[in-house]
Amino acid sequence: MRCPFCEYNGTKVLDSRPFNNNKSIRRRRECEQCERRFTTFEMVEETPLLIVKKDGTREEFSREKVLRGLVRACEKRPVALEVLENVVNEIERELRSCGQAEVPSNDVGEKVMERLYHVDEVAYVRFASVYRQFKDISVFMKELEELLTQAKGSHSPLPKE
Repeated sequence: MRCPFCEYNGTKVLDSRPFNNNKSIRRRRECEQCERRFTTFEMVEETPLLIVKKDGTREEFSREKVLRGLVRACEKRPVALEVLENVVNEIERELRSCGQAEVPSNDVGEKVMERLYHVDEVAYVRFASVYRQFKDISVFMKELEELLTQAKGSHSPLPKE
């Protein structure tokens, strides 16, 4: 490690502590030449997760964008923000664990819908109506009927388009 003061290429670590909920390490260092002290942070470098949109364009996965969609779907519903943040955490963890650098946007949307169904059914229908772009009331009614059928029977996986 190079000293930021004298640029000598030798330092010693005086103290190491976990930081940011154990996602990084804070190290207190001292330059072996000028003996000045400074702090460094070490963290795992995550590869960017790219979302491939329907038109073929790519953009980096945005937790904030997913959370905004969930918050909008749950507007005026009894769903705590903490629950929605946990949903976003689960989705991001699942997407990153699949080992692919690029994920189709419809995979993200389906994962959101799958979890939202178990959080709040009204919010699920709201999200589905925007995500699946219902063209008319008959398509919307069909989705509601499928939801009611599932509610009466077992909680099987969600219907696909």
